[in-house]
Amino acid sequence: MALDTATSGRIHSILGNAQAKIEQLRNIEPFLIDLSLRENPVGARMGQTLADKLAILPKVRAFGFERILLGTLDYSMPDELEVDDDFMMYLRDQQIDTTGCYAFTDIGLVDEQGRFTPSASMLKLRDYRVPNTLHEIYLSKDGMAGQYDLSTLLRSLPASIAWLQQNIRGDNGGAPKILINVVDGCDALAEDPDTASSVFALLARQPIEGISIEDDRGTYLPFQVGAFVAAIRCVLPPPLKLLVHMHAGGGFENASVLEALLNGADGAWGGLPKRAAIIGHASLGELIANLVRVGNPHMSKRYQLDQLLPLATTLQVLDEEEAVPDDLPILGYNAYRLPLSFFRQRPDRFMDLVPEAIGGSYRYRICPVVSDPAVIAGRLAEVTGQPADHFAQDVLQQMVRLMRRELRAGERIVYDQPAQLLALYDRACSSL
Repeated sequence: MALDTATSGRIHSILGNAQAKIEQLRNIEPFLIDLSLRENPVGARMGQTLADKLAILPKVRAFGFERILLGTLDYSMPDELEVDDDFMMYLRDQQIDTTGCYAFTDIGLVDEQGRFTPSASMLKLRDYRVPNTLHEIYLSKDGMAGQYDLSTLLRSLPASIAWLQQNIRGDNGGAPKILINVVDGCDALAEDPDTASSVFALLARQPIEGISIEDDRGTYLPFQVGAFVAAIRCVLPPPLKLLVHMHAGGGFENASVLEALLNGADGAWGGLPKRAAIIGHASLGELIANLVRVGNPHMSKRYQLDQLLPLATTLQVLDEEEAVPDDLPILGYNAYRLPLSFFRQRPDRFMDLVPEAIGGSYRYRICPVVSDPAVIAGRLAEVTGQPADHFAQDVLQQMVRLMRRELRAGERIVYDQPAQLLALYDRACSSL
């Protein structure tokens, strides 16, 4: 039965709009800042020592990151140094190249008499000779409470930026790259869009590299984040950068970053692994993998994709001293443990992401309700060391039958365990 012309036209238009978004993601060359040295330890059980950080820095550089955040220069207790301080001082004292490196700082303040006082973090940035900064402000009522009011912020922003320009030696002796990070940027736009937009317009006239906004609790839906980005772009024209950072709270984080990119964001910052504040974030590992999924050629040109999965996993294990959660999408152990052949992703099928593309490989797990002979053969190969084609099809089919029969009989057996799998195999062989 043929569709009428009007309906067919509407369908093709809808699908065409989706394809246009895919093309946009396929062609974007995102501006990324890696925070594996800071973001991941924030939400971790263990954190990182100086030795850990010294080992991580060359690894993320070798992976392909040109822009790396070294740490946060603590604002609340600046006299009580952290490992981040030790790390930056070590890099300075050992004259280790910090080109492309950033540190978080908070702004200095101008009082009512017009006197400017740089923050302790700004002084540390200068003294530690870090060339660039994500310079943090708050714009929502809750964020500013107890720190400064809006008039103080508006006085202080230009003065703080001017101090950084005058006192920080940037990459290769040039001007520092200053990104103004609005920690509560999504909150501010939702609460008072006119005030927030006027501040973004002020920043657009400053000598900065751009702006970053966070959804610091992970509560905003992707279409809201896209709208926030599009709104900022009304007053922040290119080539000024617009970056986002999305925490996992409601489970929207990866979709929110993609929506931000589609609405005018240049990129994102985050750690390579999933671990971050709260319960995780839209990690750069996940973003890179999803851009590989849509066929973005810049990912393979810039990054060592065969190291993506092992490196992200290694870094998270370091911070947690426990395994990555098995069922974490993309980076988790079970992400590529196949329970049913139908779920296998193939390199010739659009939107599939085979594990080999990011440095992984397929493995198998037995789920008694759905696992088919091919999956059972794969798991037997893992357990026994024999090739998968060593196992006879009639035996594999009998194993499926026995799992169904035993479950119907009320037996709940973890067939994925090697001993139970081999026992099932023996029962299948003997029952034929």
